[in-house]
Amino acid sequence: MLLISVEEAVRRLLLGAAPLAAELVPLADAAYRALAAPITALRTQPPFSAAAMDGYAFKAEPGQTEFVVIGESAAGRGFPGKVISGQAVRIFTGAPVPEGADTVVMQESVLVRPDSGIVLNEVPAQGKHVRRRGLDFSKGDNVLASGRVLDPAALSLAAACGHPCLEVVRRPSVVIIATGDELVAPGTIAGPDQIVASNGYGTAALARKHGAAVADYGIIPDQKPLIRAAIERALSEGADIIVTLGGASVGDHDLIRPVLGDMGITLDFWQIAMRPGKPLMFGRSGGTYILGLPGNPVSSLVCGQLFLAPLIAALSGVAFAHDMKRAALSEPMRANDHRQDYVRAKISTAPQGLAAAPFTLQDSSMLTTLANADGLIIRSPSAPAAPQGALVDVLMLR
Repeated sequence: MLLISVEEAVRRLLLGAAPLAAELVPLADAAYRALAAPITALRTQPPFSAAAMDGYAFKAEPGQTEFVVIGESAAGRGFPGKVISGQAVRIFTGAPVPEGADTVVMQESVLVRPDSGIVLNEVPAQGKHVRRRGLDFSKGDNVLASGRVLDPAALSLAAACGHPCLEVVRRPSVVIIATGDELVAPGTIAGPDQIVASNGYGTAALARKHGAAVADYGIIPDQKPLIRAAIERALSEGADIIVTLGGASVGDHDLIRPVLGDMGITLDFWQIAMRPGKPLMFGRSGGTYILGLPGNPVSSLVCGQLFLAPLIAALSGVAFAHDMKRAALSEPMRANDHRQDYVRAKISTAPQGLAAAPFTLQDSSMLTTLANADGLIIRSPSAPAAPQGALVDVLMLR
């Protein structure tokens, strides 16, 4: 099969990927979700004219600088009476401005007399330090559009508008299936021919970071009936994305592709011109996306960044973009072959900008270099040799 480019693989993967159905959730569960419907204010904010400063509220009149203090207005406990000419009310930030008052003077600008009177050292303009009713929004205002991601400010605005629940795009459900007779769970004593499974934990963390609900089916032995049963279970439980780990290549013990074929699931692609991560499969079964990531842990996590993350975002209704930077090479790099390279590197700040220092060893089994890498230097297919100081594209990891 002809190797396809990373760009073409992403295009095919996301073709037709649209936000999932809406669901109503409490405010506490709506953070960083995309709104499925616009939000209209259910109330007016502030609901009354309020003091913007601690001080005294009064009715501003030309030449009036002395007032008799007749009471107090505090947040949640306003002054019940009416203020007339020559009267003032002690007021605190956020408290209702009493009826008849239209201006607040800061307490620092007032001389307090022993006889419950005050004298203004500074006469503020009429309306000063008063937040008028409806300054922020009024009942019926459209405050947030459909599709808006509920970041902290948007979530707080929705709460202030009086909404206890919000209609948001459903979280994509991701099922992770790791395959391989050689795998054992962390904490298990591995046999002489076995290794500790690690991919599932990193892939699950990446999926959750981008907003998915994750179920991990654990380690499935290299047996077709067991692999098929796990995939059928995920399909029956309504998974939006099934992620298989390992078994995606063409060896005798790489069983994912033949199992999918036996199930009548056609793959859109299964080999990509990239390194690490050449053996990557993608297909669909009804509304479920099936993404087969490589078994090598670095390949799996790099492919998760490039393919799984944007797919989750698309189904979540959230815009996605990699954190891309330009950096100068700290050392030369040789010419590239026909595959697009993602080279683990340390990224540091240099006088002219960012500097990228690729790790010497780039084996796709080495998690230490990925854990220590700040970014991935992207080397396009057939890129010529790059001298020290050459500017390169870097996909930032942290």
